[in-house]
Amino acid sequence: MMSQTNAFFVIRQLLSELRKITPTQKLKHSIIVPHILNQCRKYKVTDAQLCKKRGEMIFLVNTYRCYLESTRRYKELLEKYHSKGERSIEQTADMVGFKLPHDPK
Repeated sequence: MMSQTNAFFVIRQLLSELRKITPTQKLKHSIIVPHILNQCRKYKVTDAQLCKKRGEMIFLVNTYRCYLESTRRYKELLEKYHSKGERSIEQTADMVGFKLPHDPK
């Protein structure tokens, strides 16, 4: 069984990823945040019951977070390394981390 702090941490990570992909809009004005929080509250565990769906909910939230983070990182890498035409030797060397012989160290 997952602890309350673990669930809280995973939900915060998901909201952080949502914040990174929607920089122009505040999350409090978004319709997705109340839906996520309502679904998480729906599977809240009390002392009197053991809910297997809670573990499933945490797994699902973590999966969505991983998907959003991977998509964001993919777009960053694509923007950085995608072909932008012919590059100079200096630009290529800087991109891969090399110094040219005439550059001061």
